[in-house]
Amino acid sequence: MLRHTGRKRNFKHNVRLAALLCFTAGMVNTAGLFAFSVLTTNVTGHAGLLAQKLATGDLRAARMVALWLFLFLAGAFFSSFCIGRTGRSKIARHALPIIIEIIILLFAAGFGYTFDHSILKTEYFAGSLLFAMGMQNALVSTISGNTVRTTHLTGMFTDLGIELYALISTPHKNAAGVKNKITLHLIIIGFFLAGGIIGGYIWLRFKYYTFYLPAAVLVIALFYDTFRIRFNKFMRRYKVREKQTPAI
Repeated sequence: MLRHTGRKRNFKHNVRLAALLCFTAGMVNTAGLFAFSVLTTNVTGHAGLLAQKLATGDLRAARMVALWLFLFLAGAFFSSFCIGRTGRSKIARHALPIIIEIIILLFAAGFGYTFDHSILKTEYFAGSLLFAMGMQNALVSTISGNTVRTTHLTGMFTDLGIELYALISTPHKNAAGVKNKITLHLIIIGFFLAGGIIGGYIWLRFKYYTFYLPAAVLVIALFYDTFRIRFNKFMRRYKVREKQTPAI
């Protein structure tokens, strides 16, 4: 899911990546809204909010929103830097941004109860989640070859509308690729919404502990390839032993 890039990557890899990490982003987005009154994946909305604060002369709030935009950008840059410069192992390069995101989510889960709605605390908590979402979005976009983005739906709905028209206007023999794109975008949208809904329900009961759940999903994503490779090797060895065992 994380280790395949370029020509080695196929539709199933992108589906798995989209399902797990879009679900994570949806949970973080809703939990961040409940916890800190900030949409932590919504950069477009924050750009509009920045313009509003500047127009009304609320420079302190404008500085905070500008910081959020910068942190999302910084997260994307840092993730790309890790992929481009950290070691030769693809797994190691992709693991570092995910590990840092897990740490940020654990920080929000463990210390979120100290949030007091002050501007300083809002900058810390919301800013750290925006940095994490910037990292995740850049990581997934790079791995999937700009096919999957996990932290926003505006582009997904736009692409889905374009592809739905393409489906009815494309000759039947060439429709398979369009159908795959539609399926992938529906998965992205569906899992993001599902993550948001589930994150909201869990927040109402467990409050800041909700952030432990997306952290756990990221751990699964981190070790998915390793577990799958080992499981396949185990099954191959088991089948070989079965064939070599003489019948009684």
